[in-house]
Amino acid sequence: MKMKYYTDMPGAGYDNKFCQTVELHDDTAEAEKQVINLYPELTYEVFEGFGGAVTEAAGYVYSLMNEEQKKQVVGTYFSKDEMNYRLVRIHMDSCDFCLDTYEAMSDPQDAGLQSFTFERTEKYIIPMLEDIKRVAEDELKLMLSPWSPPAFMKTNGSRKMGGRLKPEFRQMWAEYICRYIREFKDRGYAVQRISLQNEPKAEQTWDSCLFSAQEEKEFLRDFMYPALQAHGFGDIEIFIWDHNKERLYERVRDVVDDSTRRMVAGAAFHWYSGDHFEAMELVRQHYPEVKMIMSESCLEYRLFDEKNIEDVTNKLCHEIIGDLNHGMCAFYDWNLLLDEKGGPNHVGNYCYAPFLYNTKTGELIPQKIQRQYYHFAHNIIPGSVRIGATKYTDQIDVAAYHTPENKIVIILLNKSDEVFPVNIRMQGKAAEILLLGKTLASCIIDL
Repeated sequence: MKMKYYTDMPGAGYDNKFCQTVELHDDTAEAEKQVINLYPELTYEVFEGFGGAVTEAAGYVYSLMNEEQKKQVVGTYFSKDEMNYRLVRIHMDSCDFCLDTYEAMSDPQDAGLQSFTFERTEKYIIPMLEDIKRVAEDELKLMLSPWSPPAFMKTNGSRKMGGRLKPEFRQMWAEYICRYIREFKDRGYAVQRISLQNEPKAEQTWDSCLFSAQEEKEFLRDFMYPALQAHGFGDIEIFIWDHNKERLYERVRDVVDDSTRRMVAGAAFHWYSGDHFEAMELVRQHYPEVKMIMSESCLEYRLFDEKNIEDVTNKLCHEIIGDLNHGMCAFYDWNLLLDEKGGPNHVGNYCYAPFLYNTKTGELIPQKIQRQYYHFAHNIIPGSVRIGATKYTDQIDVAAYHTPENKIVIILLNKSDEVFPVNIRMQGKAAEILLLGKTLASCIIDL
């Protein structure tokens, strides 16, 4: 039995296909130190896949590139031979990563949504989606999320600065969301899931809307779920929360009860408030039927600069491994592509992305985080099942999966500067590798 060992160090790993091949020998020494144990007989949740967001900003930058650059971006993300993304998240109406604010309809008297227009989505998002669909060999699955209802539906009369959905517009807002679903479906896209509100506890200077747990519960139970059923969209999954993990368990606890349990497919979370893996564990223990997905993660330029990018990207890898080990079944990165500033963004909330495009020089620049994501997305393919694993030091993060191709995938992150020897043990076999400092690595065992 052989194991391929890949690392993200520059000039090695996936840059050169693989680092080295290691023979798994009989574990006659019965090593007890410096060990990572794998237990394929212990199985947990099935992983659905990786993906990212096609925002208006990403689609706009994409429109500026030449055909070869477009092929590189779409092929890297969505080709089975590359990162094998299958999931895409899309905002309904504008978010901060748009050229400006917009909404598909602004007439409070238009209960039939006759003035609804899909024009802005068609301008930049649909062309990028069409190219993605041509590359993705399996069906592309969309998640749709609103940042704000139209301004006239809100208590503050604005798409920005929070505000709340007026009770008298809850039915129209549910119909509005269904109209977005219909527009995508009519163009041949599979809408797999929606969330009810992006970041419902955030009063942002950009598109935002506040929902308490009770408001979200009532909107779900009395308006959104019935609207989906009425339009024949009963197969679309509804995700609650869609915000940071520190309140993940509380939101699930306060929304999911006997009246809503059948309506809630899962809870979506973001990464911006710290690990909180225990919150995921509480959801998994007390609401095992509720799926958990990472619906947004990115590195915000206001929180770091290029001088500490190594530490910040490794922190995000730590986050992903921790989420995988605590029940996450799908991962959506934020913008797939941005310009050299980390935009465009109509409020200057610039962020890092795996691909940046310099609009001044015409250069497409893959970033370190893209190479790191590759370890996860290329290897943990849809349908992979997480297996049991133990480790010998908290300086190493580890997650392990059994894939539909009958491979064992191990993702390893060394959080320290020190080089660690690692004995990987499984079913009476063992192999030793050296895990370099501050490095993400992956090991693949063909069974």
